[in-house]
Amino acid sequence: MERTPYGFILVAAGGFLGAVARRAVDVGVGGVLAAASGSRLAVLAGVPTGVGTLVANVVGSFALGVLLTRASSDRIRLFVGTGALSAFTTYSTFVADAVALGTTTGAGYVAVSYATGFAAAASGLAVGGRCRR
Repeated sequence: MERTPYGFILVAAGGFLGAVARRAVDVGVGGVLAAASGSRLAVLAGVPTGVGTLVANVVGSFALGVLLTRASSDRIRLFVGTGALSAFTTYSTFVADAVALGTTTGAGYVAVSYATGFAAAASGLAVGGRCRR
């Protein structure tokens, strides 16, 4: 990997974009949940659902799988993988959501998150590999 100031800038810029996209997913999922429930109070009160985190982590896992098979340069891997996708996916929020959901629901959330994350990554690797000839 590129260990230069330019590499650092690539990671930082990708991280900024990934973090903003992650927030957009969380807000968007919250809006969908609010519309589905007919109440904005649950989302505005910050009731932890973990759905936004789950969506971001699954999409990010799939994208990382594709990236690993399709990236044409280390700079793309730095910008997209290390920067954008690392900021887009989140382990710390995942853990906080699991704890906030309580023991039983949180354990189910962890199981679903790992299962769907691994499946998404494997799917991304398969899709990326199929595209390469």
